[in-house]
Amino acid sequence: MKILWLNTNFMHPTTKGGQIRTLEMLRHLHRWHEIHYVAIENPQEPEGPARAHEYSTRAYPFRYRIPRKTSVAFAAQLIAGLFSNIPLAVGRFNPPGMRKFVEDLLARERFDAAVLDFLPPTTYYPDRPHSVLFQHNVEFMIWRRRVQTESRPLRRYYYELQARRMFEYEKQACRESGHVVACSDADARLMRESFAIDHVSTVPTGVNIEYFTRPGQSAGATTKPDFVFVGSMDWLPNEQGVLWFTHEVLPLIHRKRPGATFAIVGRTPPPAIQALARDGCITVTGTVADVRPWFWEAGVSVVPLLVGGGTRLKIYEAMAARTAVVSTTIGAEGLEYKHPDNIRIADTPQDFADHCLDLLDNPDTRRQMTEDGWEMVNSRFSWEVVARCFDSILASAPKPL
Repeated sequence: MKILWLNTNFMHPTTKGGQIRTLEMLRHLHRWHEIHYVAIENPQEPEGPARAHEYSTRAYPFRYRIPRKTSVAFAAQLIAGLFSNIPLAVGRFNPPGMRKFVEDLLARERFDAAVLDFLPPTTYYPDRPHSVLFQHNVEFMIWRRRVQTESRPLRRYYYELQARRMFEYEKQACRESGHVVACSDADARLMRESFAIDHVSTVPTGVNIEYFTRPGQSAGATTKPDFVFVGSMDWLPNEQGVLWFTHEVLPLIHRKRPGATFAIVGRTPPPAIQALARDGCITVTGTVADVRPWFWEAGVSVVPLLVGGGTRLKIYEAMAARTAVVSTTIGAEGLEYKHPDNIRIADTPQDFADHCLDLLDNPDTRRQMTEDGWEMVNSRFSWEVVARCFDSILASAPKPL
């Protein structure tokens, strides 16, 4: 097949869960098909287009600088978002001229399938009924959960506004798309019920087992933390979850283990997260070249998310690395797991702390739990298995006109 794949960004540097999922999918699809990849090119990240040959036959960069969230341009987008029916999280990735760019490409080439990766490409792709919408999350649910956890009145108002607009936009985009791909059965069910659609299929989350396999000796992490969180720190749910763990859970742990350490590993930590490093027990790394040593050296990987959607790659990555995991229910939402055999699930600070302490205090229990987790992901969730599932969906999807 000749496949057109549209996204907001290139795959390198690979710093987000959605990038990892798409990159692994494309690497396998590229072995079997001709992939034409369209994405916004960040002038400050030339690595992206330069490495696009690793997962595509041909790449089409569209140069545009998406405003940073700390910039004046982003503030202007926030204000404009008060008056637009398109939610900010979608509209800010629709640069001027992008639709014409895609239309010209469609006029020159004939494709057997078109994939819109996340919601933003739906704003400029001209033929939604003949496309596959790859929904990594159910976006409106993320915004509704942000409303539920936000206490500041102005932010809560803005989140409520964006949640309403996201629901209406996401519903329309899913209804108009030829087919929708969800990342979990729970997300697929939610979309069917919320949007009154039935053209939804599930492609599960995968993991690169070989890449995360624990080596036989120390892998060189700069510290050996008792607890680690791995995830992009410029994503609000991650920030909120880390702050909850630090302020609500860690003090309970310190009552019994005063010196217990916590490493926060992820790019672009905001000031509130950077400030946590003043505590001698907490490390904030920012961007790291390789997250694997942090999994390998940690006692427990924590996923304390209170808001979210889709599935968390970091849980299966930790399992592949043979690292014990404690997560909230939302943190593990959409994944297959078995509590307490291969993961521990806790939703109150005390329960979360108790599970963390139990795993640290009982190495044999922790070892058995990590073996059970590894066996599950190794047998059922390799990326090749997941990509074959996506491939079968594309084979029967509506073809672009």
